[in-house]
Amino acid sequence: MYYELASSSWGNEEIQAIQRVIAGGRFTMGENVQRFEEAFAQKFGVKHALMVSSGSTANLVGIAALFYKKERPLKRGDEVIVPSISWATTYYPLQQYGLKLKFLDVELDTLNMDVSQLEKALTSSTRMVVAVSILGNPCALDVLRKFCDKHGLYLFEDNCESMGAELGGKPCGTFGDIGTFSTFFSHHISTMEGGVLVTNDTGLYHLARSIRAHGWTRDVPADSPIYEKRDDDFFEAYRFILPGYNARPLELSGAIGVEQLKKLDVMVETRRRNASVFVDLFKSDERFIIQRENGKSSWFAFTVVLNPEFNIDRKKVMNAMKQADIGYRIITGGNFLRHDVIKYFDYECVGHITNANTAHDRGFFVGNHPHDITPQIMRFHEVLTKAVD
Repeated sequence: MYYELASSSWGNEEIQAIQRVIAGGRFTMGENVQRFEEAFAQKFGVKHALMVSSGSTANLVGIAALFYKKERPLKRGDEVIVPSISWATTYYPLQQYGLKLKFLDVELDTLNMDVSQLEKALTSSTRMVVAVSILGNPCALDVLRKFCDKHGLYLFEDNCESMGAELGGKPCGTFGDIGTFSTFFSHHISTMEGGVLVTNDTGLYHLARSIRAHGWTRDVPADSPIYEKRDDDFFEAYRFILPGYNARPLELSGAIGVEQLKKLDVMVETRRRNASVFVDLFKSDERFIIQRENGKSSWFAFTVVLNPEFNIDRKKVMNAMKQADIGYRIITGGNFLRHDVIKYFDYECVGHITNANTAHDRGFFVGNHPHDITPQIMRFHEVLTKAVD
């Protein structure tokens, strides 16, 4: 395909890392995963980083940890404020743990949660806000953090699409009580499959460590505040204290992650240079609504919403892109309320969900890459403008 949605970010360093693990003979979670976790925590300026098998399981383990806190645990029936556009596994753990979702609309220009509706969504049952920075573009994390602090709420930050983004000089993914990242193939760094949970709360970190591996004590320090160690080492080796999962990553993923993390800054800077080309081409054309950058985006992809005022036929646009060999897809997961699975959720909408529907019905994105794609972006602009003339 001439203009792909994603491409590999690996080089010889990642292949050599894989070969070292193969030669060593240990493939389950071990020292390479630990090295990646330590490097990740240092890179993002957090106390704790926990690698798991995917960004989706990072969300699952993080939500589970909040339910097993000794103080102020989440409980079934609690309300959580969420944006109407995100990936499915932002929402699934919330449903699986019995939370009620309060959906807010998004801003059409940023595609992130409309924070002007926060106070309207707040009730005596509200316990948490989920922040999602869509496709590299920081949401109003500063506003959300202040809102949560003011009302005694947890802030859960799903940053799976936005590694390398910043707001006010602070890395996205580090504003929340828990933050999550994805290291899937198409994301800012890739470990094949993988994800990371970060937190500055040692108790939450120990809960997450236990939940990641069966809910046992083996991966938790003996002096942890989440349990009291007993004298029977035979029993302690297989002592289960929490309803956990097997969300462990592979050593291969950890070793690859160490090498990928070294390249993150350069790859994000390349994405930003590509974005400059994209923005310069589209910014003055009112027919196309593109993402307004909030803070410093890491530009996962390039979104286009066909301005409703011009009554452009999206099918015609998509046919033109298909003919030009240009990949495209729905913006993240579109408006989640429009998916069949919503029938299994306890939820309500706060205000009208207008912009999320517009993005769902009239939007799409094309890929960004960690290498120069200026010719592809220019060709995309040519094809798109010709299709709407």
